[in-house]
Amino acid sequence: MRTGDKTIVLNPNGKFVEIIESLCTGCGICIKKCPFNAISIVNLPDPLENQIIYRYGPDQFSIFRMAIPKKGKVLGLIGQNGIGKSTMLKILSGDLKINLGKFKEEVPDDNEIINFFKGSELQQYFLDLKDKKIKIIHKPQNITTIPKFISGRVYDLLKKNDEEDKLDSISDKLNLFEILDRDINVLSGGELQRVAIAAAYLKNGDVYLIDEPSSYLDVSERINMAKLIRSLTLENKTVIVVEHDLAILDYLSDYISLFYGEPGVYGIISHPQGVRVGINIYLNGYIKDENVRIRESGIQFHERPPLNSLFDTGDIIYSYEDFEKRLGDFSLIVSGSEIHAGEIIGILGPNGIGKTTFLNSIAGEVNSDNEPIGVDNKLKVSIKPQYIKIEHLKQVSDLINKIKLSPHFSQSYKKRLLTNLNLESIKERSILELSGGELQRVAIADSLTNEADIYLLDEPSAFLDVEMRLQVAQVLRKSIEELKKAAFVVEHDIITQDFIADSILVFEGTPGIKGKALPPLNLRDGFNTFLKIMGITFRRDSITKRPRVNKLGSNKDQYQKRINEYYYIPN
Repeated sequence: MRTGDKTIVLNPNGKFVEIIESLCTGCGICIKKCPFNAISIVNLPDPLENQIIYRYGPDQFSIFRMAIPKKGKVLGLIGQNGIGKSTMLKILSGDLKINLGKFKEEVPDDNEIINFFKGSELQQYFLDLKDKKIKIIHKPQNITTIPKFISGRVYDLLKKNDEEDKLDSISDKLNLFEILDRDINVLSGGELQRVAIAAAYLKNGDVYLIDEPSSYLDVSERINMAKLIRSLTLENKTVIVVEHDLAILDYLSDYISLFYGEPGVYGIISHPQGVRVGINIYLNGYIKDENVRIRESGIQFHERPPLNSLFDTGDIIYSYEDFEKRLGDFSLIVSGSEIHAGEIIGILGPNGIGKTTFLNSIAGEVNSDNEPIGVDNKLKVSIKPQYIKIEHLKQVSDLINKIKLSPHFSQSYKKRLLTNLNLESIKERSILELSGGELQRVAIADSLTNEADIYLLDEPSAFLDVEMRLQVAQVLRKSIEELKKAAFVVEHDIITQDFIADSILVFEGTPGIKGKALPPLNLRDGFNTFLKIMGITFRRDSITKRPRVNKLGSNKDQYQKRINEYYYIPN
């Protein structure tokens, strides 16, 4: 700027600043000077300059390369939040038009875009999209907003979409019969998710774009959902799925594309990979055929449970007797137990079996019939609910100030929350404009910043990417250990629960009618008990040791059921 070159200029409308890229030397001074962490300068390899697909505007997020959908196949997309997956779905749906990084009068027309992909499968795809020869069905990411736009009975909504008289069949596969007469406004998250998936499936389309279909679903429902989505390939449909649950992504995909780069800055799509190889590449963090490292160190999985996975020593933070709770026609029976300092009890069970009711009872929000727990025991409880509403904060910066000024926690504890949950990067954002994943991180941090004896977290991994799920697991474990307090965590992602929990509390029964909470079990017995109820077994990948779902009735499935080892590899 001192030489007279206007490298950084105020936009004519005065609302934002532009950096003139042709004059930028990449010195990094503006990054250090900017008080809002709003600037990132990235040097990209020269070949990528010719592979830019879409750019939101000058100095804004860019995406390089395209995912390549194929007829009769399921393409899985995996990557961090904010890396371009939803943008890619918008491009494939036609809601967002490719601009090849050009703006204003330079924006390419349809013919130029089609010619850009000449010789590839994408040429025909965008030609059909231009001529409106393909019908695209899109299942959105955030299904909790559906009641704001749609009202009425579930049956009426699904019947309207039932173009080939498949409603009875789909209702059976997704267990929808019990909720067909309910109003959309009273459905839980898992029920809304199943309705959204059914509505998308019932429409007769050519391309199906499915964004995070496993959120709020229990393990059994996730498998049913994956089977249903895979069945679309039998009709030669094109399916693209964004999914963060690695076991489910592995189960339903034919091939995958990895997204890497820097969230909010740029995203690059890898060349198509086989499912097993692609997920292993993503976990290891090195793409060999592109000679690119996308993660400093690989993600490691433990093949066997820790020896001390069930606490039997340490101070008892909380104990409760057997009790029973009735809510309308639903009854919950809980076996008494205790929880120790530094212990995290993971809660597993189908949806509608009473897990949230159990957490609310501990929090004192629902008194049990004989009132052995809740308000009377004077415990301090901090709860992160399943459906997040944060009304006491206006901006993320309010939470950051709350963390920094709290006298109850050490500096290392505060730093861990801010760093591992990546709060500084969104500190200027309003709570109302946060995405699902960002809101989840804020809610977890808010809960862990309250001084409490017991922390209750209901589905903390919903809408989070793979890396953030594991970082949340690490934050929870280290936080509870340092505070010498206790936690109950409801979590449907088996892999994430394995990283978080010290012991497992299994719920069994009939969803919506009767639930029973067993006493806490060690990890091996807990996973065996739960997965036996679900009828599902997991094998281990030979390289990364990550859990993979066995196909029902396969040799591995039959063998593991016979020796009663549903999750951990036997010695």
